[in-house]
Amino acid sequence: MAGIPGLQRLDHVGFTVPDLDAAHAFLVDVLGCEYLYRLGPLRDDTGDWMAEHLNVHPRATVPELRFFRLGGQAVFEVFQYTAPDQDTVVPRNSDVGGHHVALYVDDLDEAVDYLRRRGVSVLGDPTVSKGAHEGQRWVYFLAPWGMQFELVSYPEGKAYFHHPERFA
Repeated sequence: MAGIPGLQRLDHVGFTVPDLDAAHAFLVDVLGCEYLYRLGPLRDDTGDWMAEHLNVHPRATVPELRFFRLGGQAVFEVFQYTAPDQDTVVPRNSDVGGHHVALYVDDLDEAVDYLRRRGVSVLGDPTVSKGAHEGQRWVYFLAPWGMQFELVSYPEGKAYFHHPERFA
């Protein structure tokens, strides 16, 4: 099998937010994450450690970063950077580097209602998937800082899982 030797699984997803305390509140109070611990600061006032190791401006700083666990397995590493060349525009899915984090829920309608009651921006109504994803419904929502998340649900499985030979 090709690939990175010894690779076993995804370990964590890291993302940068404009306000760590506000992100903490959203992740814990709205999404239901468990706060784990903090690290930091990260900085190098004279060298190029930040550029060499993190691919950011040499004078970028991370005063603090926090780790959160969601659903007993997913771990989020959340940064709040300062940097002389920081771009504060959140990428959309169509932008290079665009991304989203998909979260599985048992009951999509109940989850969407919950988010809307909490004042979270839900993008449209749930969409019914087709093709290999038939059996799945999904909807996007935005974190307060604009990052895209997705809720997905397929309690009876996806068509692909039932008939993989049809979609090869």
